[in-house]
Amino acid sequence: MSEELQQIREQVLKGVAEAADLSALEQLRVKALGKRGTLTAIMRMMGSVPADQRPAMGQLANTVRANVETAIRERQVTLKRVELERRMSAEATDVTLPGRRLSPGTQHLIEQVREEMEDIFVSLGYTVESGPYVETTYYNFTALNAPEDHPSRSAKDTFYVVDNAPEGKESHVLGESDVLLRTQTSGVQVHTMETKKPPIYMICPGTVFRPDTADANHLPQFTQMEGLVVDEGITFGDLKGTLDHFTREIFGKDRATRYRPHFFPFTEPSCEVDVSCGVCHGKGCRFCKNTGWLEILGCGMVDPNVFEYCGIDPEVYTGFAFGIGVERVAALRYDIPDLRMLISGDERVLRQF
Repeated sequence: MSEELQQIREQVLKGVAEAADLSALEQLRVKALGKRGTLTAIMRMMGSVPADQRPAMGQLANTVRANVETAIRERQVTLKRVELERRMSAEATDVTLPGRRLSPGTQHLIEQVREEMEDIFVSLGYTVESGPYVETTYYNFTALNAPEDHPSRSAKDTFYVVDNAPEGKESHVLGESDVLLRTQTSGVQVHTMETKKPPIYMICPGTVFRPDTADANHLPQFTQMEGLVVDEGITFGDLKGTLDHFTREIFGKDRATRYRPHFFPFTEPSCEVDVSCGVCHGKGCRFCKNTGWLEILGCGMVDPNVFEYCGIDPEVYTGFAFGIGVERVAALRYDIPDLRMLISGDERVLRQF
């Protein structure tokens, strides 16, 4: 067996030296060291060697295997270098040219704006809360003072998770049920009021879902940031001062705000907030539809009914709430004409921010 091992080593080493390319070298490696290779077969026969000769024979076999593996590895390095030089010569590569640099990744614009909005409120002492994406109608509608016949409860305005179609009938469109994808992060406010005692100063950013057709101004999935304040002696003046500070921090110190009366089930009084157009500075242009103003958020004083649902005494505590779309802030801040550009994944757009 020792003679066979020596013969295999000499044959393999000769073949390694004569291998003209990596393919031939790989074939030689498999022939010698593969599962059915000659050297592998010899080592498997080690059990038939007499016990007194087995240590010496095993040492010889390991030495031969190590010599073969080293020779193949060194020949691989040589052949790879030869192949690289051949390719460089054939392709006329200029090795003095600088390499291609990988552009560093950056945070998506939506996340950048969301974190900046969070920082503004955190600097005012607000906490950041989160909640589930899948909610019940109680937290998404009922506890927010939305009546049973409110249009937002319709399957046309809400993604329902459980279908309440009559038994035995299949429904092609999910109808109203008790389980849904949250249409707003207001449910997080209810959860917080149930688990924490006033005073409460919080924001709840997160993804929300609505069955809107994606167009320049709407997305079926977007990021919303809602805020809630519950404390003694909170007035509409506190709401206005807070939002005036926020809009100037996020859009610029020179931006003006205005408050228009509106209706929301969970706040009373309610209003929508506009910020002066940053393109025309309030003079009127195509971007603001010649009004000089851009709508950015809805807000109002928390309705006493909402406090009662959450076990908070409305005779003692008052508060305000607001909600704003992060994508809309990004679009207005950077003059993005179509919200779909933010989710298209087009690097030509995203690299600008």
